[in-house]
Amino acid sequence: MREVAIVAFAQSDHLRSTDELSEVDMVMPVLHQVLAQTGLKTSDIGFTCSGSSDYLAGRAFSFTMTLDGVGAWPPISESHVEMDGAWAMYEAWVKLLTGEVDTALVYSYGKSSPGSVRDVLTRQLDPYYVAPLWPDSVALAALQAQALIDAGETDEPALAGIAARSRESASANSHAQVKGSVPQGDYEVQPLRKGDCPPVGDGAVAVILAAGDKARELCERPAWIRGMDHRIEAHSLGVRDLTDSPSTRLAAERAGAFERPVDTAELHAPFTSQEVVLRKALQLADDVTVNPSGGALAANPIMAAGLLRIGEAAARIHRGESDRALAHATSGPCLQQNLVAVLEGDAR
Repeated sequence: MREVAIVAFAQSDHLRSTDELSEVDMVMPVLHQVLAQTGLKTSDIGFTCSGSSDYLAGRAFSFTMTLDGVGAWPPISESHVEMDGAWAMYEAWVKLLTGEVDTALVYSYGKSSPGSVRDVLTRQLDPYYVAPLWPDSVALAALQAQALIDAGETDEPALAGIAARSRESASANSHAQVKGSVPQGDYEVQPLRKGDCPPVGDGAVAVILAAGDKARELCERPAWIRGMDHRIEAHSLGVRDLTDSPSTRLAAERAGAFERPVDTAELHAPFTSQEVVLRKALQLADDVTVNPSGGALAANPIMAAGLLRIGEAAARIHRGESDRALAHATSGPCLQQNLVAVLEGDAR
């Protein structure tokens, strides 16, 4: 199989609100930064793919506006997914594997601040039986957390420990929205307190992929994608075991995550209880460094947080802080859709 690597990664500062910025204003500096890391120009990119949500923007085909930030003239080869940017990266990876192009630019963004994210995300639910009840994302995550507690998998102090560790790790991340010692606060929906839930905020992220020798030209230590796969659970929450994630386990198996141990895992776990589920599904040993960036509990721009996890894992390989890393992205209620990527650096 053709070798493909992440050779550059850039992100915006993740903020509670960016009222003064349009999506184009938010994306453009990130695109310029990621291109500058490689010395490439837009005309050098073989394929461009983006991930975003029209529901957040409140208008159809909103992603076409951000193409102004990319520069779509002369015409470029471009695609878009109505998903987290991690799935846009999957499409670009497949494109490179075909040998059709040698480089790809992937970016995603989300402005969650203009509306109620908890209400917007109900539109992901089954439209006939569940969505009309308007159960919001935090209430559904609380159902999952309570199921884990009832099963003896965790308890509230353990969840508070996950929150504290994540926010402390974010202290070293200059782009994080929430960092340092943050109190757990009152219950949002029992048993989840404010500290167990992700911040609402805006942000953007971009990565550049390159194949073979091109990757080695553009990056001193490329983060080679050794495998990537994504799977989905049943749409109906009532037929799932919320204490487990078979789709994550299967995606990890198909991506080769269980072939050799990893030293780093960037998990897209917006709620503390979801990290418990993912650790078990991914069979992570206690010595694995989990979410050194702070994870989604420190910054959770909707439609960009999954690609952020992949980018953060790749950046640690670029810096020589990791040799083999696992990155995970999710979408939908209670870890409904899951993507796993395994990244490796060249032997030192």
